[in-house]
Order: sequence, then C-alpha cells, then structure tokens
Amino acid sequence: MTFMRKSGIIVKSRTKSVIYFTNIWRNMTKKKISESTISRLFIYLRELTELAELKIRTISSAELGERANISDVHIRKDLGHFGNFGVSGAGYSVEELKKALEVILGKDKVWNVAIAGVGHLGSALLAYTRFSQHGLNISAAFDVDIRKIGKQLEGITVQSIEEIPQTARDKNILMGVITVPAAEARGVADVMVRSGIECILNFAPVSLSVPKHVKVRDVYLSRELEMLSYFLANKNGNGTE
Repeated sequence: MTFMRKSGIIVKSRTKSVIYFTNIWRNMTKKKISESTISRLFIYLRELTELAELKIRTISSAELGERANISDVHIRKDLGHFGNFGVSGAGYSVEELKKALEVILGKDKVWNVAIAGVGHLGSALLAYTRFSQHGLNISAAFDVDIRKIGKQLEGITVQSIEEIPQTARDKNILMGVITVPAAEARGVADVMVRSGIECILNFAPVSLSVPKHVKVRDVYLSRELEMLSYFLANKNGNGTE
C-alpha cells in the first residue's frame, strides 16, 4: 500500500482499486476544520501508532473510541472531514489509517524549527531529544544576550535575533518558538513574520498581533497553574461547569 500526493489529493493505491482522500489543504479551502478536531486526530494517530507497534492490523471505531475515550460517532465524524476510511463491518486498517493521518497532519515531513530565547525554558526545549520522533527538527536558536550569542547549545550555535531572516531563508524554517520575556516577544514575532515563518508557538505571557496567514499558539504556563489553583480552591464549592 502506498500513499502519494497528486494535485492536492492523497491517493491510496491498490492493485484493483484507487481510493481518493482529499487532504487537509483542500478541505480547509472548502470548510474550516476546528482545532478540537485536529487535536483529536493527533490522539487517534497516537493510538494507531501504538496499535501498529503491537502488530494489530484492524480496529473498529468503537474499539478506537474506547482506547481514546472518545465516542465512535465522534471518530467517524472527524475522519469524515477528510475522506472515506475503513470498510463497513471490517473496521479500519491500522497501518493505512495511520499513514493517512500522518499525511493529513503533516507528519510525513520534517519541519525545521527556530527557538528565540535560550534562557531556562528555551534551553530545555533545545535539550529535548524526542522532537525528531514527531517530525520536528530544532535547527536554529537565537537570543538578544551578547553573552549567549556564539555559544554552542546542544550542537546549535546561538545567533543574534537579527540573524533570523537570513537563517530562516537558508534553512527553510517555517516554525518558530518564542521563549523570550514578554517585553521582547512582540518584536521577535514581527521579525519571525517578516522572515517567512508561518507558525509560532508563544510561551511569552503576551498576546501577539500577526497577519491572518500566520498561526499562533499561546502556552501560558502560569495561567494554566492559576486555573488549577482555582479548581483546588473550589473543589468543594461552586466551581466551573
């Protein structure tokens, strides 16, 4: 079984039949796919990867739903955004659905990523060795601190923020991670956008203003902990629904 791209379509080819699955790009031009749906697709892929490692060949939507703690109706609806998967009465081929989701989610490629800010958090991200298992290659690191510029961290030479444009072009970097202080984050984001970076993971506790074609994901660690403190304080009272 092989998967190929042809004019924005994922083609699954067999000896006697050819089934077309529209990929996420084509679907997005017709209908916006919710972030919650995309998030669940990653859960399905995680479960399918584990099943493939266990040499399990097929699984039903009910069985997949039980593993993922998601209803089988929800699973069929989520997958239906992208094409027809599985055979009635036989379930899904684990390996085929896994490969299709990898293509849909962009995990059939390796994406180069730049980190701006190599303090404690940025350095920890550089040291994380499992990004490569998810198709992510941390290929550049930047900082404004002249004491850090030029140093080697995890095999990567720290560069000046001013070098982002040239490095992004040279290394085809489309993803950026911002771990600088809040006061510097907006300026760094502006540089990333001008450099052609289209996706930004922002750890700075500040909202970024970017063009519509640029996707930003905010990760506010302190806010998440504050939310947990609220739940602890209200566990016996009137908490959120």
